[in-house]
Amino acid sequence: MLTAPGWLTAVRAAESKKALDIRVLDLREVTSFADFFVICSGSNPKQIQAITEEIGVELGKLGEYPVSVEGFANAEWILVDFGDYLIHVFSPKARAFYELERLWRHAKVVEIPPGV
Repeated sequence: MLTAPGWLTAVRAAESKKALDIRVLDLREVTSFADFFVICSGSNPKQIQAITEEIGVELGKLGEYPVSVEGFANAEWILVDFGDYLIHVFSPKARAFYELERLWRHAKVVEIPPGV
């Protein structure tokens, strides 16, 4: 059985918790510290934490565990490092402030396949 890449599993988990404005950036031609960013938003701290937890649960089922998690308690910007890909779950305010999509504008935007 072919498994989805970890970033796609993270996207599906975020979708299941109603994450907003999910984007995936392919960083492989831009930097060497990570291959992909998954960026999304939640509308409040509880939802931001729930999105992050669900991503951890679903990736854990695949035997993938984060190297580190930053910002969980504050839940303005939670960064979860899975090595080859990083998950960014933002509040709308923090996402607008940090503008990762603009900072990493040279990265390719990945087309997220429709859910099945």
